[in-house]
Amino acid sequence: MIKLNCTCKNHGSVILCHGAFFLLSFLLDHLYTFCFRALCCKGPPPPRPEYDVVCIGLTGAGKTSLLSRLCSESTDGIVPTTGFSIKAVPFPNAILNVKELGGADNIKKYWSRYYQGSQGVVFVLDSASSDEDLEAARNELHSALQHPQLCTLPFLILANHQDKPAARTPNQIKKYFELEPLARGKRWILEGSTTDNMEAVKESFGQFISLLEDKDTEPARI
Repeated sequence: MIKLNCTCKNHGSVILCHGAFFLLSFLLDHLYTFCFRALCCKGPPPPRPEYDVVCIGLTGAGKTSLLSRLCSESTDGIVPTTGFSIKAVPFPNAILNVKELGGADNIKKYWSRYYQGSQGVVFVLDSASSDEDLEAARNELHSALQHPQLCTLPFLILANHQDKPAARTPNQIKKYFELEPLARGKRWILEGSTTDNMEAVKESFGQFISLLEDKDTEPARI
């Protein structure tokens, strides 16, 4: 508390003393208001844009584990997705509302029913799978890239399980899947992934978000 000790011996001095007091009070009040607003009243940050994304891939590709880790959820006891599940996956500059579709044979035939409204596609494949399963994943990706509701959308293709000894590299996947001729002119990213390196996975999704925002003018990236 600020105390003003004024010894006023006449009427004119009393007026001058009161004037100084009110001036100082005015200045202190405005200084407090300025500091309070600067420190406490910046307002909430602008809302992050949200994008609706469909996530597909065969059973065992690791879709659920990757999405759970991105949401900081436990991966203990994870089982293959039956039907579909939806997760809001937060990133610093966007929120992805990811609709994950189960990859079992009895579910894949219904994938296209859930494509409507999607703004992007995440395709996860097991890079260490058998040749037979890799061929099946190749066929599913080709179908998705050519589907009328998906063919114009950005694609993030994750060659998952890169930590396994039998894993194919992203370049091997690109060649085997014939992505260059098939996806020419489309917006797509192919990256390796593993739950042991989630920072790299987040970087891949960051590039994908740039495609969703139309910031990346290049049609393809690997």
